[in-house]
Amino acid sequence: MKRFFLAWIFFFAITGLLSAKPGAFITNPPAKALPRIAIAGLGIESSTFSPALTEEAAFHAKYRADVFSNYPFLSVDSSLRRRAEWFPALVGHALPGGAVTREAYESLVNQTLDLLKKNAPYDGLFFDIHGAMSVVGLDDPEGDFIERIRVVIGKKTIISTSMDLHGNVSWRLAENTDLITCYRLAPHEDAMQTKQRAVENLIERIVSGKGKPAFKAYIPIPVLLPGEKTSTRIEPAKSVYAAVAPASVQPGIIDAAIWVGYAWADEPRNHAVVMVTGDDKKTVTQTAEKLAQTFWNARDGFAFVAPTGTLSEAIDQALASDKHPFYISDSGDNPTAGGAGDVTWTLKEILARPEFKPDNSPSLIYASIPGPELVKNAIAAGVGKHVEGYIGAKVDARYAPPLFISGIVESIVKGDIDAEVEVSVKVGSVHIIVTQKRKPYHHEADFTRLGLNPRKADIVVVKIGYLEPELYAMRAGWILALTPGGVDQNLERLPYKRIQRPMFPFDKKMANPDLSAKLVPSSDAL
Repeated sequence: MKRFFLAWIFFFAITGLLSAKPGAFITNPPAKALPRIAIAGLGIESSTFSPALTEEAAFHAKYRADVFSNYPFLSVDSSLRRRAEWFPALVGHALPGGAVTREAYESLVNQTLDLLKKNAPYDGLFFDIHGAMSVVGLDDPEGDFIERIRVVIGKKTIISTSMDLHGNVSWRLAENTDLITCYRLAPHEDAMQTKQRAVENLIERIVSGKGKPAFKAYIPIPVLLPGEKTSTRIEPAKSVYAAVAPASVQPGIIDAAIWVGYAWADEPRNHAVVMVTGDDKKTVTQTAEKLAQTFWNARDGFAFVAPTGTLSEAIDQALASDKHPFYISDSGDNPTAGGAGDVTWTLKEILARPEFKPDNSPSLIYASIPGPELVKNAIAAGVGKHVEGYIGAKVDARYAPPLFISGIVESIVKGDIDAEVEVSVKVGSVHIIVTQKRKPYHHEADFTRLGLNPRKADIVVVKIGYLEPELYAMRAGWILALTPGGVDQNLERLPYKRIQRPMFPFDKKMANPDLSAKLVPSSDAL
């Protein structure tokens, strides 16, 4: 009887398993494989109006696991890190500058492709770019780069692209990417948030099984403006960009973005663009058209983010002001927009002013100018000693030659990733920051580590356009000086030959453009 009873239990167990729904008797089902996601990207703004060239070393490329250090949201204990199996390849970001040499570009791209080949296939790829790279002899480098990546990883892999709003979105880039987004603030205080959004969108589309968006709407807008006229600190850009986030969370939308574009390169792709991705055709296209029309309608209202004037007017105003520190943006040679960073014209004019010749005159900090010869002399002389030598104009001498200065070494600091060596030299009442290699000065610590206190200075002159957040917060007065250089704020003075025309503001009486949404083919169809 016992044997009979056990046989019936076995029979019912077997038939129950056969008839049950899959997984009905499995208390611990096999874990679903994590999505395989690669990471790659190159970022730089490159001015074609600057004589400077950018070499491979400027990108400070990171490889494999070192790439994670770029993204706090992918730290080893982060939730996003645990949601996928990651295969970082190569990510490099360079200070803005001149066009990238073809040799540097090919080297970085080929290294990326080789690393991607080693771990393929992938479910997704996070493509982290700026979008305003210029390469000698090559149009649309980002479009070329993503196209070559597609050859390696195939059409099925979902690519999610993160960009600066001052990047350029060509049709080729739009075709080859699947998900795309860009910053919504200028200055770019949401840069890391944007990159994280690109990764989250990618993981969500893979894990949910929704895959690539059904629709990608693309609208080119014939407007080309500098970032200093489209800052989201002020209207109309403030309201134009405030509409992007609500637009991106509508049902049927994955993301929405507006690119101002990059003003200091002469290529057909340089202009504003709107893109919206999602699964509801009507919502995607209507949203893109509304954002594009809003941007176009605002074109006449875009203005400089600060008062502007000639350098002479700026200095006069700063000297007359009782507001300190009074900031002057030496905007034409802004290294973070693509300027060579070594134009001496502004500093020459400052040192010629009689107001700054006595030691006890109004204090002025100038940041900064490359001068490896003087840096070498300063190191040999030492702090507190007299030093002299030539600075600047090794790259861009179109407006003024190398400048000879003679002064006292105030400080020497070594180890900066960009400058390598920084020296503060006092000439009269002017504190000149001289660097071995060019460096932007955006943070208070950039000054204080040299023993300089920008809060106590009467005037601070910085090679910059709009002030970055820390400097903006401490300014008491501010004027943007319209100085010469490779990123001249007066775009109509620059010799454009290849941008699409008509283009605002060059053709102010142009007819209203066609701002209807163009649906970009899926990357599957390429």
